Amino acid sequence: MELTTSPLFSMASPLSPWLVFVLLLGSSCYSIVHATGAERYRVVTPSSLKPSEICSGHNKVIPSKKSATLPLTHRHGPCSPAIPKEKTSFEETLRRDQLRAAYIHSKVSRNASKELQQSAVTVPTSFGYSVGTAEYVITVSLGTPAVAQVMNIDTGSDVSWVQCAPCAAGSCYSQKDTLFDPTSSGTYAAFSCDSAQCAQLQLDGQSNGCLNSQCQYTVQYGDRSETNGTYGSDTLRLTSSDAVNSFQFGCSHSAAGFIGQVDGLMGLGGGAESLVSQTAATYGEAFSYCLPPPSSSSTGFLTLGAAGGASGYARTPMARFTNAPTFYGVLLQAITVAGTQLSVPPSVFSGATIVDSGTVITELPPTAYQALRTAFRNEMKAYPPAAPVGKLDTCYNFDGFDQITVPTVTLTFSRGAAMDLDVSGILYAGCLAFTAAGQDGDTGILGNVQQRTFEVLFDVGGGTVGFKPGAC
Repeated sequence: MELTTSPLFSMASPLSPWLVFVLLLGSSCYSIVHATGAERYRVVTPSSLKPSEICSGHNKVIPSKKSATLPLTHRHGPCSPAIPKEKTSFEETLRRDQLRAAYIHSKVSRNASKELQQSAVTVPTSFGYSVGTAEYVITVSLGTPAVAQVMNIDTGSDVSWVQCAPCAAGSCYSQKDTLFDPTSSGTYAAFSCDSAQCAQLQLDGQSNGCLNSQCQYTVQYGDRSETNGTYGSDTLRLTSSDAVNSFQFGCSHSAAGFIGQVDGLMGLGGGAESLVSQTAATYGEAFSYCLPPPSSSSTGFLTLGAAGGASGYARTPMARFTNAPTFYGVLLQAITVAGTQLSVPPSVFSGATIVDSGTVITELPPTAYQALRTAFRNEMKAYPPAAPVGKLDTCYNFDGFDQITVPTVTLTFSRGAAMDLDVSGILYAGCLAFTAAGQDGDTGILGNVQQRTFEVLFDVGGGTVGFKPGAC
């Protein structure tokens, strides 16, 4: 498959007649970064893929004066500040993941029309999806005096929220910390019903209302979980030296269908309500994160700002969606297994791939997935197969093996940007961590398993997405 180098890449095809891409150049240099060069296989121990039980602390990242960096961890990881009493089962995680992904696919595909917009991928859609698989958390503080809040991060959400007092019995889910009480904060203010912030919710596809002259919000997700309450603002402290005044968020007085014991959700999407948009004037229109693998005993990180001008990333043009500014997309063009590129027609990849921190398993067009599965199975014949788990149909039994040899898997995006996946991004609980969804040419999803160990840069202002291997 020949990779295009044209500044203008039309994606209209018989398989995807509704989609036209204009890829952002943003930078004249798009480099290919491979984690291990021409390596075709990696030899690992089965135990190295299992979750660590020891927290060794934060992998230190030195931020610039124009950025804020804070630790990020898996909510079930050893460094998690909010480990639930009972961990979500593997099957339940996959079930919720499928709900989230299916909803994203349906919204991206529904009532689609061919539309061209400069520097954007244009796909009509609307808000809503499961957040049950949002697995990575940060700790911030809200209010004056500051109260610590453990929050899921989600690039597929714009509205941030925490559970607040008062909350009637049965209206809020169980969380580790006490509920945030806005009446105890000297800097909290609810937005009025006629405020511009309240109107913006409606413009961006959120539900709003009015109660006692205060703006009310409602966000419903794809698995019918939802949160609603008062929309207001307060001081948000990211670190001891980085504060966001008048940060807009939802004070949830009713939440249903959520799992885990976190205090709320931090939206990192591209809409006006997200943390990224609200802090753009301070940190610029760029942020990055590194999601640690389960085998890591240390944390990853979330950085707002400054990273947009950093080097060392494999950069690819960012795709945006006209009626869904929340989502960030890229264009997948090729997949390589053990050094051999799969024979997949270009039209199969004619849909954008959404880079999503909340979806677990990467979803590929059927033809691409079948080619990947066949090649992977051919390379893994030395290991006995295991029963499929949920939507994962290529699983192995590694009992009795001291070492396993795993073929490398490389994802190559437009302008030659490539990701040589970490082994933890190839195997998930002994299974190939990919699945098929939709039809060839449909929108795909790059899940958080494949993003593990990479610093993923969202340079919104520069119009690129970047990948830097081995960052955590």
